[in-house]
Amino acid sequence: MDREEKEMTIIVTGGAGFIGSNFIFYMLKEYSDYRIVCLDKLTYAGNLSTLEPVMQNENFRFVKADICDRAAVEEIFQEELPDIVVNFAAETHVDRSIKEPGVFLQTNIIGTQVLMDACRKYGNIRYHQVSTDEVYGDLPLDRPDLFFTEKMPIQTSSPYSSSKAGADLLVLAYYRTYDLPVTISRCSNNYGPYHFPEKLIPLMIANALADKPLPVYGEGLNVRDWLYVEDHCKAIALIIHKGKFGEVYNVGGHNEKQNIEIVKMICKELGKPESLITYVNDRKGHDMRYAIDPAKIHNELGWLPETKFEEGIKKTIQWYLDNREWWQTIISGEYQDYYEKMYGRR
Repeated sequence: MDREEKEMTIIVTGGAGFIGSNFIFYMLKEYSDYRIVCLDKLTYAGNLSTLEPVMQNENFRFVKADICDRAAVEEIFQEELPDIVVNFAAETHVDRSIKEPGVFLQTNIIGTQVLMDACRKYGNIRYHQVSTDEVYGDLPLDRPDLFFTEKMPIQTSSPYSSSKAGADLLVLAYYRTYDLPVTISRCSNNYGPYHFPEKLIPLMIANALADKPLPVYGEGLNVRDWLYVEDHCKAIALIIHKGKFGEVYNVGGHNEKQNIEIVKMICKELGKPESLITYVNDRKGHDMRYAIDPAKIHNELGWLPETKFEEGIKKTIQWYLDNREWWQTIISGEYQDYYEKMYGRR
């Protein structure tokens, strides 16, 4: 079947993870005639139960595969002849990257190369790389006037951000060298439904509900720019349809909060005492402040974040209250061992 004879097909890698699954839900809702193919290795952060709501959708297909497996990737491309590839697949947790940097280089850089090679081989397919604001390093706390722009130099702090920066440079090289139609988005911290429980907000919600200590790095003064996940999904949809090839788009929430502010907000919302907060030794190379200037995507594509943090955090907490089975299943087993290793002796 020729590409012209079929509906729009998008391969979404890492679609069983947090942002990828939310993107799949959004696309199937807003573009009901599109075919979405999810490719996911189902590592610790990829959860097949997350995709349960769409498994029976006739326009959705799930394939268990590793983006580093060239033969498997090419087989899927042959079968599906995708029009667009959106790559969410990545190792993402900074703490894990400090302990096992090699895994991050393999998935985040080599996996990106394999996907782009397949795009070249099967018709110069449109490729979008989902990246992170962490490639810019950090900003000083005493300069609230400074923001990350797309023209800022890359200055990474961890093996995770270095691997994402390396992938970004490779994507831009494939555009310049091979004329592959690519775009990159660099987002601030996402939050919302299906967020893996090792991350700040879901970890604090789960621990607070269990009356367990709430481990906060250092003094909790690190500042992050928080973006509700559906707002991010809308931005990516705009970029893949209207973005200019070879361009980077920063996607930020204009919701800067100190980590300790967020933990206290969660305590208040759940009616839990702040005495649960426990300060632990800070992470090595911990970035102090991230803040994105999203002027480019606003001016060129008309995107703005729609969800205020105060509204989004309430929706997120309610989702975790309504979906306890999803995250309680994850917390048991291997993740619990990891949690003890990371926070138990701090």
